[in-house]
Amino acid sequence: MKVTDRNVIRFHLQVLYGITVKNFEKKKERLSVSGSKIFGVPLENVSRRYIPEFGLVPCFLVDACSFLLERAGTVGLFRKPGSLPRIKTLRAKLNRGEECLTSALPCDVATLIKQFCRELPEPLFPPEIHEALLKAQAQSNEQDRTSALQLLSCLLPARNLFFLFLLFTALRCAENLMTSSNLATVFAPCLLPPPNKTEMSEGRLELRVLLLRTFIENPHLFGNKPVTQSSSLTLHNI
Repeated sequence: MKVTDRNVIRFHLQVLYGITVKNFEKKKERLSVSGSKIFGVPLENVSRRYIPEFGLVPCFLVDACSFLLERAGTVGLFRKPGSLPRIKTLRAKLNRGEECLTSALPCDVATLIKQFCRELPEPLFPPEIHEALLKAQAQSNEQDRTSALQLLSCLLPARNLFFLFLLFTALRCAENLMTSSNLATVFAPCLLPPPNKTEMSEGRLELRVLLLRTFIENPHLFGNKPVTQSSSLTLHNI
């Protein structure tokens, strides 16, 4: 997106909704990466795969989400912790480039996904835009809230595959007992970590959960690529 386009978006957010967006540089997507380390490194430095509609996605997330989609009915998925010894072994194998997820247990893979998100040097939502996102979520009018979030999403990388996956998981809440609200509560600390103690008040934490729930239930809002009717087939076949 051109700088002028980004400035126009900032102008509309300020004038229409009183939302000021800090200046931050989007990291350029690179078509090739080196190194096998998966955890604790920037998204731009992990091995990635090009997925139509979603762009470049970390191979680990593609494989882990595909694995869990077939087991999305597992009770307490993402809430129940996996086995620490098994997870340590899985991490070591993954960092060596071994294919080991197909024989793993669902809760172990779910825990790995949480660790992957939590250990990112920069959260999936850039910290510079957290305050703007929370102000958009706090808009009392639903139409204003949606419009403001859509504008803000244009400043974010198009990474809605993960939220589409979480939506599919939530749609099976009758089996796994994990609603979109439950999933948002689990992932808010690692995707939208509070920067200081002031931001850890009950009201501010609840707003973070509500924001994440909005993106889970409407994954097309995150990033500037809409989710089409074929997206579910794309995700199932990646």
